[in-house]
Amino acid sequence: MRSGVGLSVIVILIVSAAQAAGLNPDWPRFRGPSATGVAADDARLPDSWSKTENVRWTTDISGLGWASPIVSGGKVFLTSVLTESDYEKPGKGLYKGMGRQKPPEGIHHWKVYCLDFQTGKILWEHEAHTGEPKAARHPKSTYASETSVTDGERVYALFGDLGLHCYDFDGKLMWSHEIEPKVTLFGYGAAASPVLCGDQVIMVYDNQEQSYIAAFDKVSGKQRWRVDRDEWSTWATPFVWKNDLRTEIVTPGLKAIRSYAPSGKLLWSMAGPMSNLVIPSPFAAHGLLYVTSGYVGDRQRPVYVIRPGAEGEIELTDEPEEHPSIAWYQPQAGPYNTSPIVYGDYYYTLHDRGFFTCHDARTGEEVYGKTRFPEGASFTSSPWAYNGKIFCLSEDGDTFVIQAGPQPKVLGVNRLEELCMACPAIVDGKLILRTASKVYCIGK
Repeated sequence: MRSGVGLSVIVILIVSAAQAAGLNPDWPRFRGPSATGVAADDARLPDSWSKTENVRWTTDISGLGWASPIVSGGKVFLTSVLTESDYEKPGKGLYKGMGRQKPPEGIHHWKVYCLDFQTGKILWEHEAHTGEPKAARHPKSTYASETSVTDGERVYALFGDLGLHCYDFDGKLMWSHEIEPKVTLFGYGAAASPVLCGDQVIMVYDNQEQSYIAAFDKVSGKQRWRVDRDEWSTWATPFVWKNDLRTEIVTPGLKAIRSYAPSGKLLWSMAGPMSNLVIPSPFAAHGLLYVTSGYVGDRQRPVYVIRPGAEGEIELTDEPEEHPSIAWYQPQAGPYNTSPIVYGDYYYTLHDRGFFTCHDARTGEEVYGKTRFPEGASFTSSPWAYNGKIFCLSEDGDTFVIQAGPQPKVLGVNRLEELCMACPAIVDGKLILRTASKVYCIGK
């Protein structure tokens, strides 16, 4: 009995020390609290897993959704959409050209789920909307591809062509904002996730009719401001960049990369050439802003690394790196769907068709060029990192574990054997990872 009590005390002390050290207590948004995909090192985090190995719990989730799970206050939140009709399921690989131009027939159910972090039990589920879809979607996507965001008291669930919904942690609907659906490029639909900036919820809806960025009071749901954007369809999640000079809301675009103040005022705009499809989300590291896009069919697949302090219209020459606001630039290094990751001194890019590259994060100098994974794989989920390793989740559910550093080395492959396109949450020594039908809690 004494030994059991002693062991329990030791475990409690270890967990308390880990929490006190700030080891990933919450994962409140897409790609984590810093929007980088990098988690604090934690010896409890696993390097290997399978459908049975190092699995704490699994929970079946009905419907379809590529929204990544988020975690706060011991609860896991995610969204899904169920349909009463038989409709084409998402598939892996590249889809060149047209999306599905007509919305599917039949009643759909837009759901928000809350799970217990320790057990996986569904604590509550609420139907944000019921009806027939009014917007088409990409054949690889779902109607629940936007990752929710939380402030630790409320969860903000966005269904991009439908509405933004706020729930408290007990599942009470606090407010909703209806979104008028717009025509998107090739009927691909929306996918950019919401973010928090102070006491505001920020969303971007770029489309083929009237693009805009808008801010809502996170408590009341009242719209604070809306700014129209001279922009076509994009799918990148905006980034709240808190640099040494100010706080900015950075939005990539097909026509321009733009930065807004928390008030909605345009701070700067850079009309550098971007890829025809803009999907990767910006982030910051080493005091620099990283913005990229890279549709596989384009000659322009740029990476722009931007210094703080830009103002007004940034006009680039044929040598963008000569501009004082540009720290470094690569014309053909951008990924298509995945967002890159900076881990330590290196900037890593996971390309959709199974290649991995590495550059110096501060200078852009190539460390190693395109290195193919040892077996054929395609990727939509963005990489994450901890404990000196980078993890790349393929659409087949295989996670390739790569040693971080200047030499590419695959250390192992963890297989879940199911379609995967969401990014995990990393909290309290565990991974919360979503597949097409399940949520896994993975931990040693």
